Amino acid sequence: MRALALLLLLSAAPLPAGEVVVEVSGLRSAKGQVLACLTANPRAFPDCRDDAAARKLAVPAASAAGLRFAAVPPGTYAVSLLHDENGNGKADMMLMLPREGYGFSRDAAVRMGPPRFAAAAFAVADRPLTMPIKMRYLF
Repeated sequence: MRALALLLLLSAAPLPAGEVVVEVSGLRSAKGQVLACLTANPRAFPDCRDDAAARKLAVPAASAAGLRFAAVPPGTYAVSLLHDENGNGKADMMLMLPREGYGFSRDAAVRMGPPRFAAAAFAVADRPLTMPIKMRYLF
């Protein structure tokens, strides 16, 4: 009976959560904010608009060197960043190209649009993970 109770207790325990720290480099200015999105949903990447479970951060660009996502359940995730220099909360475009800086986990390459989730995906376990992301600018 005790073994059964212990088994039930262990199976009901939550999975240990990890932490993802995004080290942002290459910001061209301290203006505006950095918008960050952490998602496990490939269909919601890169903007996380259609993912209610996505983690989002908005941090002043002047203090965006280290972005911290705490208590992240184990799984496969991807991160996207936007340097929203004018602070309007969206990616400004010029001729279908981003006017503001952007970056993706694993420094996933951009070719004719944002990278696919699989190119930016990484595994989160029960220990801290550091993900360096270099910002890119086209204009």
